[in-house]
This record gives sequence, structure tokens and C-alpha cells, in this order.
Amino acid sequence: MGPFKLNDIPHINELPAIGEEFRDTKIEKHTSSLKERSEKSSKLLPSIREAIIATGLRDGMTISFHHHFRNGDYVLNMVMDEIAAMGIKNLTLAPSSLLEIHEPLIEHIKNGVIKRIETSGMRGELATAISHGLMEYPVVFRSHGGRAYAIETRRMRIDVAFLGAPSCDPFGNANGYSRENDNGVICGSMGYAKCDAQYANKVVIITDNIVPFPNAPFGIPESDVDFIVEVDKIGDPSGIMSGATRYTKNPKELIIAECAANVIEASGKLTDGFSIQMGTGGASLAVTRFLESKMQQKGIKASFALGGITGSMVSLFEKGLIKKLLDVQSFDLDAARSLINNRFHQQISASYYASPGNPGSAVNQLDIVVLSALEIDTDFNVNVLTGSDGVIRGAIGGHCDTAAGASLTIVVCPLCRGRIPTIVKSVNTITTPGKTVDVIVTEQGVAVNPRRPELEETLRKNGIEVCSSQELQEKAEKMVGIPKPIRYTDKIVGIVTYRDGSVIDVIRQVEEE
Repeated sequence: MGPFKLNDIPHINELPAIGEEFRDTKIEKHTSSLKERSEKSSKLLPSIREAIIATGLRDGMTISFHHHFRNGDYVLNMVMDEIAAMGIKNLTLAPSSLLEIHEPLIEHIKNGVIKRIETSGMRGELATAISHGLMEYPVVFRSHGGRAYAIETRRMRIDVAFLGAPSCDPFGNANGYSRENDNGVICGSMGYAKCDAQYANKVVIITDNIVPFPNAPFGIPESDVDFIVEVDKIGDPSGIMSGATRYTKNPKELIIAECAANVIEASGKLTDGFSIQMGTGGASLAVTRFLESKMQQKGIKASFALGGITGSMVSLFEKGLIKKLLDVQSFDLDAARSLINNRFHQQISASYYASPGNPGSAVNQLDIVVLSALEIDTDFNVNVLTGSDGVIRGAIGGHCDTAAGASLTIVVCPLCRGRIPTIVKSVNTITTPGKTVDVIVTEQGVAVNPRRPELEETLRKNGIEVCSSQELQEKAEKMVGIPKPIRYTDKIVGIVTYRDGSVIDVIRQVEEE
């Protein structure tokens, strides 16, 4: 065979000369001034209404928001009020989560602006109204990883994402903080907004802080952004960040936390280079206090901490006990400031955090996760979504994602809360299946999942007294008695999905008294 010649390729003569196809675009683009670029490429629009019009939003579409502003969020209500004023109807609302501040959505549901909701959780009057049958269609609940997976696989198609950002330049590079101007609004990591920005058909950034180009570092790149609207205020800092997360002083929670730390040590997982995630409940947060002293005594460091990052994790990081922080949601000012100032504190997307479709999902690298629960049953199933009255009052969050990924999953909770047992025969709503939970820690004892006999043996050998989940449930029943059964109607108000999209439970309408 002779030497290869370029002309041997079919139709080679029909191709443009090398670089010709770029001549009128790339060369001009890179030689134009920033002023010219601003005149041609600025994505700023004068109002939310103009942005809604520009996106082509119409009846029946799906819109999304993020919840990094928590109870300081102004964006969702602001946008929904404008959509309602424009007469758009029958929308699917798909925020990463809903909180008490989103109570005005009740009227938008009643008026037909919102037809369906898909989210991770909800609280407050909105959740109560939905629990009592407000909506015609049931709310679809997904974990943070499950939501990212649904977006990536197009099971949930977002037509328009409205994403609040504490800083944004005129071209769309947006972040949860700014090194240019500090206007008091800060949310830290924008991990839950990243998937929306990447996959939504149209993306609108709503900000009260336009900064010079380039807004670096950025959480969302300009390539994912279509339009930008500047408003007077996107949120209330006191509701977004209320200061550093403080350790609990509750004696019961401290007993649980110390016991959980002892279980971790006895399990053999507390070795140099281990990885960890903590929930945000009082007892789970307090575990870090007891782990700190154990780590110092052993002279070991954690390789990374994951998830919603709190001040307690930042404290260990700044003391050199944790090498890196992977942050999908900054829970307090300490966490947000650390993200700004520390190069090894990294904001990550919900997909990288926990999507079951992401082969590099960080939850699969977890050695230990410590989680809270509203209730847990004798089969180790966990409920973090509905209260003892059957009303929706929580969120799945990353609970089932981390439980599935971690090598050791510990659920901490008191045996009872007031006159309500926490350890029950059967939970109201399954949000995390028992097969992914390894240990229950209460102030009245420790139970190990029968699926993990080797773990129980290890704990016993290392001085941890272990009982069965049935024994814990019986203790709770003796202390407070058997609660009156919740009365439900046949109407389904919520569908609970697992992280892979499969349905694992339903929530029925609470019957009026």
C-alpha cells in the first residue's frame, strides 16, 4: 500500500480551507473590545416580565428554582407573582425544595397557575394545605440525587429555570457570593442550581448584584445562561444565613452524639484518610465535637467531608483535621465564608454529589454518614418527610443518597420526642429504605441492622452494647404508649420516589377532624 494522501479522503475538496469557517467569527470575536462585546452580548433585560416573555414561557411548561436562599428567598414568589399577572396557567413547579416563605404558592395553586409540583420537600402552611388535599395532582418528591438524575435523563424536563444569584456579571457568570461587591446577600455554594442551569431549555439569572466581567470564580458559567434580570433585592440575609451553626446543648442529644462517635470508632472506620458527611440535626452535628477529640488522640485526618457544609465541619477543616470540603449547600455563614477564602473548599453540583447516574458520584466515596430521622421503624426504614400527624413537614434531601453510598450509615434520633415515639413498628412514610441503614443510635441503646452481622460482632468486641430494633421500639412504647392512628382519606397527595426514580411510597390526604 502506498503512502496516505489527503486527497484520498472522499469529498475532501468540498471542505473549506483550514480555519476558513472560523474567520468571520472567532477572529473577530477575539479582536473585539470588551465594550463592543458588552454592546453585542449583554444578556441583561429590564424586568422579570421581559425575561418571562423572552423565554417563551407558556401554559403547561415546567419551571424550576433553587432553595439555597432558604427562608430568605424572594425570587420564587417574585417570579410566580409576575407569571400569574401575565395569565400563564397549568405550570409544573420543580424547585429543589420549598420552605415556609413560599406560602403564597397556595393562591397560585388555587388560581390554576400551578398544576403540579415536583420537589425534594416542603414545610409550613403550603405543606399543611397540600397534606389536606389542596392539589388535584400529587406532589412528586425526589431526593437531591434523584432530582439531578431525573433532570439528566430528561425524566424531568425543565423549560425555564429562574435562578437567584448573589452575584452575576453582564454575560451570566453567576455565583453565591462576590469578591467584587458585597451587598449582604450570600448563599455560598449553588450546587442545586448547577443542574438546572446545565439542562434547562432557557435559564434566567435573577440578581441584585451586577459585577464587572469576569465574575470569577463562578458557580454557573455564562454559557449556561440566556437572560439576566437585576432586581432591588433577591433575599433577606437573616433568612438565608443566620450566623454560624451552633452545637446543641440538649443533654439527650449530646448523649446520642457521644454514643454515635463511639460507634464510629468501634466500627474500625475511624482511620487516617476516612471520609464523612453529617446531617444538620442537633445530635448529628454534635457528633463532630466528639470525633474531634478522638481524631486528635489518634493523630488522624479525614480526607474530605461532603454534602451540606456547616460551621462545625469548617472548624475541623481549619484545624487541619479535614483536608477538603465538597460543598453542595452552605448551611451557615462560616461555611459560606470558608468557600470564599479556602482553596480546598469546593462547591459541587447535585449530580456530582449524589446522582445515581453519575459514575463519579461523591456519595459512593463516603466511609461514614450520620443522619437524623423523624421516625425509624424496626425494619430500619426511615421517614424524614411526614410528621407524626401525617402532615408533610420535611424534605428527603440527600438522606437516601448518602445512606446508599456510604460504607457505614448511622441514624441518630431520640427514642421519643415529647409523647411521640421515634422508633416505631412501621414508619408513616418510607423515604430511606432500611436495607441501606446500618445502625440506629438513641439515648436508650444502639441497634444494628440484621443485614450487618459482622458489624454487630465488631461493635460488641469493641465494647458497644447492642440491642435489637424491636427492643428499642418496645421501650418507646412503654414510655409513651401507642399513638392514636392517623386517619387518612383515599386521595394520594404525594408520591415518594427513590433516587433511581422508582416509587417507594405514597402520602395520603390527612382526614379533617
